[in-house]
Amino acid sequence: MNKILINIFIFFFLITNQVMSQENIMILKLKDGDVKIELFEDVAPNHVKRIKDLANSGKYDNVVFHRVIDGFMAQTGDVKFGNSSSSDFNLRMAGMGGSDLPDLKQEFNNLPHDRGTLSMARSQDPNSANSQFFICFKPAPFLDNQYTVFGKVIEGMEFVDKIKRGDENNNGAVTDPDKIISFKSL
Repeated sequence: MNKILINIFIFFFLITNQVMSQENIMILKLKDGDVKIELFEDVAPNHVKRIKDLANSGKYDNVVFHRVIDGFMAQTGDVKFGNSSSSDFNLRMAGMGGSDLPDLKQEFNNLPHDRGTLSMARSQDPNSANSQFFICFKPAPFLDNQYTVFGKVIEGMEFVDKIKRGDENNNGAVTDPDKIISFKSL
C-alpha cells in the first residue's frame, strides 16, 4: 500500500513539475529560427509577469533589435517606437520607449549575465525597466547585480547569434534591423 502511495506521489510530482516548468518557457521566433527561452519566475516574478503579459498579447511581435553590439548583446523590446508594423515606428527613437504599463522596481538577483542571458534594459534609474530587454552574446559580469536577469536561452542561441549587428561607432544602432517575428508562451 505504501509503495502505491509513493508511486502516486512521484507521478503527481512529475506531472505538476512538468506543467509548472512549461508555463515559464517562451518561444522567440526570429528570421533564422525559433529560440526557446526559460523564464526565472522565482528570482524576478514581476519582470517575468511583465514579459509574459506583453509577449502573449502580441506587443513584442515585429519589434526590432534596435541596438546590437557584437561580442556584447542584442537589445529589443521597445513596444512604442520599435514596432515596425506600428504607425508610431521610429527607428531613431527606438530604445527610448516602453509600454503603457508602469515601470518595474528592480529585482536584481545573483544570476550571472552569461551567454544567452535575458536581462531587462533600463535607464540610470534602477527602477525604470519597462518592456525593453537584451540577450547577451557573451558573459558580461560587469552587469551582474545591476540589471534584472529574468531568463536564459535554452535552445536556439545560434539564431540569436545571427541577429544583424549595429554600428560600433554609434552605440550599436542598427540600420535596417532584424525584428522579433513573434514571442509567445509555449
